[in-house]
Amino acid sequence: MKITPRVFSGMQPTGSLHLGNYLGAMINWIEMQKTHECIYCVVDLHAITVWQDPAELRTAIRQVTAAYIAAGLDPKKSILFNQSQVPAHAELGWIFNCVARLGWLNRMTQFKEKAGKDREQASVGLYAYPNLMAADILAYRATHVPVGEDQKQHLELARDIAQKFNNDFKKEIVAQGFEDGIFFPQPDPVITGPATRVMSLRDGTKKMSKSDPSDFSRISLMDDTDTIADKIKRAKTDAEPLPVTLEDLSKRPEIDNLIGIYAALSGETREQAFTMLLATSGEGPSLFTGFKRNLTDAAVTKLGPIRSEIVRLMADPAEIDAVLANGAARARAIAQPVMDNVKDIVGLIRS
Repeated sequence: MKITPRVFSGMQPTGSLHLGNYLGAMINWIEMQKTHECIYCVVDLHAITVWQDPAELRTAIRQVTAAYIAAGLDPKKSILFNQSQVPAHAELGWIFNCVARLGWLNRMTQFKEKAGKDREQASVGLYAYPNLMAADILAYRATHVPVGEDQKQHLELARDIAQKFNNDFKKEIVAQGFEDGIFFPQPDPVITGPATRVMSLRDGTKKMSKSDPSDFSRISLMDDTDTIADKIKRAKTDAEPLPVTLEDLSKRPEIDNLIGIYAALSGETREQAFTMLLATSGEGPSLFTGFKRNLTDAAVTKLGPIRSEIVRLMADPAEIDAVLANGAARARAIAQPVMDNVKDIVGLIRS
């Protein structure tokens, strides 16, 4: 049976989505929906690997969905839903718990980072969630996954799980009509976009993150004009003289990050953004004031309409819930036949 080219990706409903999510992933998602069959998920089962307030989680699921739509994802073109409405994710996740090897999970760097020193108190879900991530993708036999650099290791695990499943059950897969003995594809990462790695406004060596304790490290999609302006004004630069060439930015991470953000928001090249920096430079403490003013204008122009649409959508939760319900029904229609095949291949009895 032929594998249909299909895109899958998702984000957790933990905190408000930020500029890094938008530039690093969502812009690419929006472009891919023009040319591919796309499934975009709010991965709420991943969110509960750490404790969440139930009421806040429900609001966050809707807010992330609203952000998807406001940024430009079309529920008619793409399938938008929340993970927990499609049982195949959890079912296949358990089967992959039995396919993946402990040593593979021990190599996952994100668990070590998220669990920190208190690993013994971390949930089993946090440890095993890369297997669930593999299930998210492979429940739809997805072939392409838009991811950031930090998720590339997890996608490699999904590829390993797909390969081991195919090898372990090759005879059964052929018996189910897959003559090449391949049931799950090995999904390819898609790491493209105007700014695939947006860094913190407070530390240019760290990725912009929802978990950073400083709200000034990120620009949220829910920030208003004054908040955006204040955060960019306070964004860290350095006390060094103005860089002379674009190559000089490799040693100036904070300025390099702001240049990249401006280029991505304005649609200009990095070279054009750098030229603007030179043209608007001031003296002493005002060295980057002109550039930051232009960066603020670009951010407000791009993000202002998105925020307004999120606010409008959040005022009508029923509209968001209807999108999620419709998307979940469409997702189940793809995932259920896959799960039926998986159960038959593994040897489980189903009604």
